Amino acid sequence: MENNFQAPIVKRNLPRDVFLHLFAMVTLYWVAISFITLCWQYINYFFPDALNYNYGANGSIRFAVASLFIVFPLFILTSWILNRIYSKESQVRDSKIRKWLIYLTLFVTALVMIGDLVFVINTFLGGEIKARFILKALSVLLVAGVIFWYYLDDVRKAMPSALAKYVAGATSLVILISVVGAFFIIGSPMQARLLQFDQQRVNDLQNIQGQVVNYWQRKGELPNSLTDLNDSIAGYVVPQDPETKQGYGYAVKNVAGLSFELCATFNLPSPAVMNRNGKPMPVPAPYYDGISQNWDHGAGRVCFDRKIDPQLYPPLNKGK
Repeated sequence: MENNFQAPIVKRNLPRDVFLHLFAMVTLYWVAISFITLCWQYINYFFPDALNYNYGANGSIRFAVASLFIVFPLFILTSWILNRIYSKESQVRDSKIRKWLIYLTLFVTALVMIGDLVFVINTFLGGEIKARFILKALSVLLVAGVIFWYYLDDVRKAMPSALAKYVAGATSLVILISVVGAFFIIGSPMQARLLQFDQQRVNDLQNIQGQVVNYWQRKGELPNSLTDLNDSIAGYVVPQDPETKQGYGYAVKNVAGLSFELCATFNLPSPAVMNRNGKPMPVPAPYYDGISQNWDHGAGRVCFDRKIDPQLYPPLNKGK
């Protein structure tokens, strides 16, 4: 008697499985790092350090928010697609590539948690424990711990559990709140553009100030107007306001005293950091020839008084 029994055809798509599992893990790492970065910047904001100005804080927050805004939905979508595949092709869930990547993730998160705890205890024994340090260490431990707990539970089960939906929902809510809250720190995209215009104005005024000092050193007098600084041979042209295309303000206040003022109209007050007492503290502008120049400003037209010290900046033709 002929046996017509045929074994069921196992549907496998190895390239697809490798791509989806690898993509899910890479986006998971990306989301975890971005979320930790955002948490650290929140801690820096609410627990400021007078010795740390955090010049690149807004840039770090913007990149973290952009990453979470794009990468996290991709991670959720990839995980959803994989769960759909698992329900139809159970053998994909048991694939070696999935288990290798999950156990690699467990290994990495375990090392992160151990290293984090060792670092906390080492710092504590050194007497340098502070609130902001504890919070940063806890944020790393919490994120790594959640990832370790979820995937350790998931790898033991033959089919996806209902827990995945609750974890995805809770994680999405936490990330949504953190992303929305970030805009209260960095401001809207429009505000960021206005601040960029203001920063360019400060850069231009610093540049003009240097040219005024150079003019004094070479000619022994202050320029009557900013057009005197234009040099067709050197190719220097006095910059204009990047937004309005109008010239900056300049006036000689005291010829003998070598004092002058530079003026510009700003969109917003200059950014400030907070000291340990929670009071605003102006961010110092870059140094000019080793002397700290204050470019702190409010909104609207602001003039900066400057005075050349002839001992620091003597005429170049002195004694000839």
